[in-house]
Amino acid sequence: MSPEGMAIFILLVSFIVMIFLRFPIAYAVALSSMFCLLSQGLPLTTICQQMVKGISSFSLMAVPFFITMGCLMGSGGISEKLIALANACVGWMTGGMAMVNIVASYFFGGISGSAAADTASLGSILIPMMVDQGYDDDFSTAVTITSSCEGLLVPPSHNMVIYAMSAGGVSVGSLFLAGYVPGALLAISLMAGSYIISKKRKYPKGDKFSLKNLGKQFLVSFWALAAVIIVVVGVVGGWFTATESAAVAVIYSLIVSVFIYKGLTWKGVWKVLGQCVDTLSIVLILISTSSIFGYCLTTLHVPDLAAKAIIGLTDNPIILALLLNLILLVLGCIMDMAPIILIATPILLPIATSIGIDPVQFGIMMILNCGIGLLTPPVGAVLFIGSAVGKVKMEKVVKATLPFYACMVIVLLLLTFIPEISMFVPNLFK
Repeated sequence: MSPEGMAIFILLVSFIVMIFLRFPIAYAVALSSMFCLLSQGLPLTTICQQMVKGISSFSLMAVPFFITMGCLMGSGGISEKLIALANACVGWMTGGMAMVNIVASYFFGGISGSAAADTASLGSILIPMMVDQGYDDDFSTAVTITSSCEGLLVPPSHNMVIYAMSAGGVSVGSLFLAGYVPGALLAISLMAGSYIISKKRKYPKGDKFSLKNLGKQFLVSFWALAAVIIVVVGVVGGWFTATESAAVAVIYSLIVSVFIYKGLTWKGVWKVLGQCVDTLSIVLILISTSSIFGYCLTTLHVPDLAAKAIIGLTDNPIILALLLNLILLVLGCIMDMAPIILIATPILLPIATSIGIDPVQFGIMMILNCGIGLLTPPVGAVLFIGSAVGKVKMEKVVKATLPFYACMVIVLLLLTFIPEISMFVPNLFK
């Protein structure tokens, strides 16, 4: 085996072994990169250089602000108001509370941008409410965790910023615009699945639809929804960069949470900021260590080798597109979302573009694939959170989630083979 081949073997095998030994992902990435560098006789100062380089990005500065905005809005009494708005919209349907759960996740996801935050915040309110109204606990939890993935697609999503940085040259504004229709399509798909199950199990309907109540709840929730408008319109209209819009949104969220909704006191704000620091430390450590891993992949020409290997299997673009999705789904079962985006984007994006998939469309595909991964064992963070919040065994939740997996995979295939779903809105604004 050549020295380059041996370095690739050490990098990938040590990484996979540590993943299966349940090492924290940041340690697995950093240690496998270190072993690779040592095998090549490179100085370990390269690790420090690449870690600093990985987080020294202007576009990456938007990520801490978006996470802070989500924490402030999520702790500021927003959840109850968005649930009330969703109830006014769809609560009258069969399986009304399941529909409310899905629509509320669409609204809340546009504020938090985090599936985990959505599950923890809305799930702690909606799962007990659904169980009290006669819904099965496993079904209630399954609806909550699957609908939380809408928040990954609906802007502003910090994962879109990470993808834009990894892909290089992809517009954050285009990614934001591309997420709306896929997010809505995912919500409709999950609602269809919930309706069929609710009809079969005879789950109850909510109160009758009232236009007056809808208008009232919209006015109450307007201040929360306006945060999304500020970010998206500001970025797309060219008034702000993604970083500037995120900073403005943080100030706006602070004002809304403390002075308008009064869900936070100043003491509570400091507590929320402490939670933000905890989250940010995890995200930034992952980004910095993944930068070393990416450096090793690039210097060893792994993206080119992988592209040639995959394209060598077949020249059929349909099969290649399915292979890309399969790879991302498998990675989602063993890795968290941010590392997948950071590591897989440089490898898989060239293959996607070679078969005619737009980088923006591929970004949406990748985020949905990673979202499905968050719900699948053994490393499904949102699955674990939902199981804990709903107080239901994980095995029971997985079984109840199977029909919703099917809904999500259908949406994924539609996004893969009908590019207009993702590209219609960005192309419209171009």
